[in-house]
Amino acid sequence: MGHTVEKIGGTSMSRLHELRDTVLIGDPAAPYGRIFVVSAFGGITNLLLEHKKSGEPGVYAAFASGEGDHGWLAALDRASDAMIEAHRVVLDHPGDLERADAFVRDRLVGARNCLIDLQRLCSYGHFRLSEHMLQTRELLSGLGEAHSAFVTTLMLQRAGIQARFVDLSGWRDTGEVSLEERITGAMSGVDPQTEMPIVTGYAQCREGLMREFDRGYSEVTFSRLAALTGAREAIIHKEFHLSSADPNLVGHDAVRKLGRTNYDVADQLSNLGMEAIHPKAAKTLRQSGVPLRVTNAFEPHDPGTLIDDQPAPSPAVEIVTGLDVFALELFEQDMVGAKGYDAAILEVLTRHKVRIVSKVSNANTITHYVDSSLKVLRRVEKDLTERYPSAQVSSRAVAMAAAVGRDLEGLKVLSRGLNALAASGLEAIGATQGPRAVDVQFIIERESLSGAIAALHGALVEDRKTDLAAVA
Repeated sequence: MGHTVEKIGGTSMSRLHELRDTVLIGDPAAPYGRIFVVSAFGGITNLLLEHKKSGEPGVYAAFASGEGDHGWLAALDRASDAMIEAHRVVLDHPGDLERADAFVRDRLVGARNCLIDLQRLCSYGHFRLSEHMLQTRELLSGLGEAHSAFVTTLMLQRAGIQARFVDLSGWRDTGEVSLEERITGAMSGVDPQTEMPIVTGYAQCREGLMREFDRGYSEVTFSRLAALTGAREAIIHKEFHLSSADPNLVGHDAVRKLGRTNYDVADQLSNLGMEAIHPKAAKTLRQSGVPLRVTNAFEPHDPGTLIDDQPAPSPAVEIVTGLDVFALELFEQDMVGAKGYDAAILEVLTRHKVRIVSKVSNANTITHYVDSSLKVLRRVEKDLTERYPSAQVSSRAVAMAAAVGRDLEGLKVLSRGLNALAASGLEAIGATQGPRAVDVQFIIERESLSGAIAALHGALVEDRKTDLAAVA
């Protein structure tokens, strides 16, 4: 039957002790044939880098600010305390606790000495701290995954499982290898049929995972590991089911768990900030022919959602979701018949690392719906105004609700969605539907997003009879 490669996310890792006998060990009579990739315990990466949502500085952000030793050293102490607290929830044997404490001390003291040496080196004029910040970010990030993988291995070994700690973080490794070489080298001699490899979600490599993926690196490691080892299935254990909408918005009785969908839908969800898996990781699995399964870690007997390349058996809206965005608009009367405006806007957005969610244009206006902070967007507006002084450049806070499915052909989703919004007293600022019938996007006022998702879900997902009538 081959083996599976399974990933446990940070939120679920914080309840690792609850998952020991269910997700990790599973069938005590046949626990092997699985490789686990683990994220850091919940909140640890925020302390090591910066808070993902609030931006509150962690070790990396404090070190990068260059405000002396006090800030980043204090942040490193906080991270150390949090890591020790996290594994004390999971481990109970004194010997295991002693080994886990020693592991944290060794790694964090090593990181501390490394950063002090780096500061000392960069005090000389020939060296610039800015040239080493990406490597510093990778060093710090890898501490969290190495810790959680080591602790998970201790916990499983105490339970009688032949678990093996597989460290891809490159700790004290003087060589330079590619991601493929890092994975194949670490997995050489590992037999998942007789032991359970516990692999770090971060992998140090020549390419530098954080350069392209930043904090989405663990899913890239997970997908590449599945592809390189020929897994029969890749599984992501989350703390929720992949469902037709957020149950808090439409009601727990109204949502439907997705039993099956495809990578097209996964890509659309990623574009809308609702990642089932990082799009680059999905691409790796898709090209390798490895199906993906997304399960609820705390409902281990539920098969979850299978994601593969198979078409839908019949047209249907599968998910309704949404995202707060900004509408960045450039109006220029002289745009008609002229070329280059779109390329110039894209160049500015790329330079400021602004993610484009969608775009519409007409004769003299180009509007990009972007996922960005207002601070960054103001810089974009300034650059565009300098380049096109006669243009009107403006931005507006809006939201995008979207109906997504493997096949929306013949369902009249656009007209039915607009009618559903109007019936709920909501007005669409805009709506778009591409020729590839996988999603329909509705632009609404930001404060209307929750209501719009509920209205669209009611009309397009809950009312399946209308679906059948629309196709007929």
